[in-house]
Amino acid sequence: MQPHHDYDLIVAGAGMVGMSTALWAQSEGLRVAICDPNPAGSGTTSGSACVIATYACNPVNSPSIFKSLPSLLASPDSPLNFNLLHGLKNPAWMLSFLNNCRPARVDHIANALAGLLAHTDDGLNPLIALADAQDLIIENDCLYVWSSASGHTASLPSEARRARLGVQSDDLSPSDILTLEPNIRLPLHRGRRFKGVRHITSPQELVLRMHRKFTSLGGTTLPHKVVSSNADVDGVTAQLNDDTQIRAPRLVIAAGARSRDVKGSGADKLPLGTERGYHILYENHRDLLSRPVGWAEAGFYATPMADGLRVAGTVEINAIDAPFNTKSTAYLKRKSHNMFGNLGPPDSEWLGHRPTMPDSLPVIGPSNTSDRIIMAFGHQHIGLTLGGITGKIATDLAQGRKPSCDITAFSAGRF
Repeated sequence: MQPHHDYDLIVAGAGMVGMSTALWAQSEGLRVAICDPNPAGSGTTSGSACVIATYACNPVNSPSIFKSLPSLLASPDSPLNFNLLHGLKNPAWMLSFLNNCRPARVDHIANALAGLLAHTDDGLNPLIALADAQDLIIENDCLYVWSSASGHTASLPSEARRARLGVQSDDLSPSDILTLEPNIRLPLHRGRRFKGVRHITSPQELVLRMHRKFTSLGGTTLPHKVVSSNADVDGVTAQLNDDTQIRAPRLVIAAGARSRDVKGSGADKLPLGTERGYHILYENHRDLLSRPVGWAEAGFYATPMADGLRVAGTVEINAIDAPFNTKSTAYLKRKSHNMFGNLGPPDSEWLGHRPTMPDSLPVIGPSNTSDRIIMAFGHQHIGLTLGGITGKIATDLAQGRKPSCDITAFSAGRF
């Protein structure tokens, strides 16, 4: 007798990664249920810097961190906020993060990320077409600017690594930068233009359109959280927070920073941390820029999007449920005024949770618990970029196929 399955695939999480997985799997004829108590794309996806960052192969881990960490932590004017108590409660994560800042480890991480980033368009473009979302995508490159000689000099090794890994970019003088973006008021030292880079004018609208397409093709959305999973020889039973149970041959965990909440999945045993990120929005200033601009030393992007000018960035290492840190948004206000002149008060502020492993690599592949459970989380700053290809890989695995690209480096088994 065939085992009873309610669906062919269950996906926990309706952010960029989960929604991409659901749509890819559905396009191959699978009956998919996506489980999330919140609207599609309303979490970390919605508040991102909006860039499809195919150049983002350099991890947060860096050999320079050993030198710069004391000043980053001590300075009141730093893009990094670190809660010492949280660090002391999670020493294994912190030590593993620092261990992955050694030069050989950073090279390994960058190589692995570059390999995955090379497949960004293969994963994303079919979904954009399917969701009829081409109007949300702008291809006008992306700039990095440095306001100091010391900041630019410090970046040279990581920019050289990018070039070695095939990232196409141009070096810019201050006058080149101002020709492209005349409204920047910063003192400028050098810039870099990443060529062929696209940005999304509304990440949540993209995911909502993907979700509408999924629904119109018969996909099921359950507005509940997957709280636990139990894999056996025939499939996986997922327990939802309304006490119902559903079954499928496979389950994909794509709940971002909340992936560890799924007990029994194997995700609950992995060192998944959270980099809390903030943004502020100036509704009336979107015309200040024609493309995303990252101020390298200040650790943020300013991006013109549908709702206005979004200033997004900073890293706060703290507990996922810690209170909103107004220091981070005050920093973004101060720095955005340095960058553009007085913009007045922002119209809104936001906090999100980037799911981050201590080696800055996502977890993509079978769970350590069972190969019926597929991990797809931990994309830190580049979930919007890598969501499409991760969904394609998760669908390959759900169909029992070898993925189209090498995912060895992203194995849950590395921990």
